[in-house]
Amino acid sequence: MFFERPDAGETAVLVHVDFQDEQEREDPGEFLELVRSAGAEPATLLTGSRKRPDSRTFVGSGKLEELREALAVHSAELVIFNHGLSPSQERNLERELKCRVLDRTGLILDIFAQRARTHEGKLQVELAQLEYMSTRLVRGWTHLERQKGGIGLRGPGETQLETDRRLLRGRIKSIHKRLDKVRGQRDQNRRSRARAEIPSVSLVGYTNAGKSTLFNSITESQVYAADQLFATLDPTLRRLEVEDVGPVVMADTVGFIRHLPHKLVEAFQATLQEAAEASLLVHVIDAADPDRELNVEQVETVLDEIGALEVPTLRVMNKIDLLDSAPRIERDGEGRPEVVWLSAREGRGIELLEQALSECLAEDVIDFTLTLEPEQGRLRAGLHELGAVREESFCEEGQTRLQVRLPRRDFLQLMARLGERADDYLPASLSEREAWEESP
Repeated sequence: MFFERPDAGETAVLVHVDFQDEQEREDPGEFLELVRSAGAEPATLLTGSRKRPDSRTFVGSGKLEELREALAVHSAELVIFNHGLSPSQERNLERELKCRVLDRTGLILDIFAQRARTHEGKLQVELAQLEYMSTRLVRGWTHLERQKGGIGLRGPGETQLETDRRLLRGRIKSIHKRLDKVRGQRDQNRRSRARAEIPSVSLVGYTNAGKSTLFNSITESQVYAADQLFATLDPTLRRLEVEDVGPVVMADTVGFIRHLPHKLVEAFQATLQEAAEASLLVHVIDAADPDRELNVEQVETVLDEIGALEVPTLRVMNKIDLLDSAPRIERDGEGRPEVVWLSAREGRGIELLEQALSECLAEDVIDFTLTLEPEQGRLRAGLHELGAVREESFCEEGQTRLQVRLPRRDFLQLMARLGERADDYLPASLSEREAWEESP
């Protein structure tokens, strides 16, 4: 039976089912946050448990009757499931309940559509929505599912459906082409940064872990940040000066969530590639969340899907203000920073993160004393220009003694520009020649 569906629904009846399979379970608390983030008003949450979903309507006949009663009592016009529904299940539920039915994937897509601000973000969301819609196109045309014989009954039938599908395919193809162009531009920008040897750092993490707040704190930006799921969607890049490293590009990426729709991951491939090709990932974790380990697993699942799991990672345990804990750095067995505990909202521990970034990104920093003759003023000026001079003193003979600290790469580039041999100035312990001779 075909029925007219309203354009929008605000008051919603929510459905959450617990399954025995741990992989199929969802968090009802997170579900409520998603619904509120989408702008819907939760009327009631119906819960139940099953061994497996019903193949026809996902829930059983008893739960269907509960849903009908809840819709009538609350005058609701929308049912939202905290699970993925097949197109046939969604269609059957709409036929039984005479109202709109939305699954978890559709809900997340709706939130993304509301939050997209840039041209690229809107294209990515539209692509995911169209590919999701293409499998459900038939549900609004159930009266035209097949051509019928007889006078007066020969209608467009499947021709109408094929027309709609063809339009969808054309639009999807067009968006793919435009996103390929965006991806090419991003690749070109990354290659330019690589040629300039500018490291990139990508913030990743579960949604609402505090990535944007941390991004604002460390880069002094004004990216929108709020205590809600997917507060920011479009990626933001900022230049940051890191001690002993120099300029670094920091990217704030979209937050992840349990069972993030695969189509969304595909659509946001160009954006997520920033994480896959970063020099360092900063994995922001809500330290106060009791499910933080599960959230970490979900983030790593998505990172694996986009090929970013092997990128060096620094963990940041955020929101320590909710734990009454002190900022600190945890190190591995070799003394490298592994975890930074901080509060982005209060700004406590930000300097520790900057220190950890410096240690993680400064691959080879040299620190030595250099004595220059008066005629070597160009080298002295070049070191000052790089900000490498920590201390400077003058000898009675007119020589200048400099305490220098800078990345070896910058020193070698300076010496090449001046036409000098680096080994003539470096102590034996820092000489590349000696390092090469000692290497196996």
